[in-house]
Amino acid sequence: MILVAGGTGLLGTCIVTRLTAAGEQVRVLTRDPLRAGQLPARVQVVVGDVRHGPLDDAVDGCSGVVSAVHGFIGRRGNNPATVDRDGNHNLLTAAAAAGAKRFVLVSAAGARADHPLSLHRMKYAAEQELLASNLAGVIVQAPPFLETWQQVIGAKLADGGPALVLGPGRNPINFVCADDVAAFVVLAISGDPRIGSEITVAGPENLTFLQIAEYLTARHQRSGAIKHVPLAALKAMAVLAQPFQPAFARKAHAAVVMNTTDMTLGPTTGRQAFPDVPVTSIDDLARRVASP
Repeated sequence: MILVAGGTGLLGTCIVTRLTAAGEQVRVLTRDPLRAGQLPARVQVVVGDVRHGPLDDAVDGCSGVVSAVHGFIGRRGNNPATVDRDGNHNLLTAAAAAGAKRFVLVSAAGARADHPLSLHRMKYAAEQELLASNLAGVIVQAPPFLETWQQVIGAKLADGGPALVLGPGRNPINFVCADDVAAFVVLAISGDPRIGSEITVAGPENLTFLQIAEYLTARHQRSGAIKHVPLAALKAMAVLAQPFQPAFARKAHAAVVMNTTDMTLGPTTGRQAFPDVPVTSIDDLARRVASP
């Protein structure tokens, strides 16, 4: 049995789908059982919260544990400290006590103790705890998901609105498809020797927010329908919204960082030894979404 914590999110759903397709028994830990309705019917669902526990029922009998949780969005008290650091601590502790043989932590590319984003700092703290534990652990670092940012930028296009570019949008960023990352997670939890203890999975393209907006508006035959949120406004929102809307403030701050920090990766990073793992481009993803 393999437990996937965060198995109802974008990445988690891809992981669960791939594991069940490979014939694995899968259990999902989720705070909201209604979101588990999209998962394959034979998946076990356990309702729980990594922030608080108890997690005994979730990890009981599991040989492997995958942590695909994150607290970036911040609903209902979620934040990177409570989820990505403390929640992963609770999950690691429970997995070790239950005798799990393998633990895969999904982290963020570039995670480090002094990263400007709290998500990356808290992911780094979880990485260090996993490396110091007695568990056979694998860290899978991923850049931002292309699906997420296509949704953010193109959310209003279908209703006749503009594509929304946060900031100037000219800073290149590496984006990866969530299902590509899921393929590596499945290899990691199965003990593929090519991965080792840590891998960073790059997407095939370094794209700017503006390039994504131009691509999406062209596909909707609305070229030029683009609106920018000024960088100064994002900086102000990141500060002013912090006391009463911390999740919104984190998003604004993330947009500032993504406009001003080197977040590129070489397109072959983490992929040279894996010709069997898909490499999904923005065109590939568009065709996949458009297909019936």
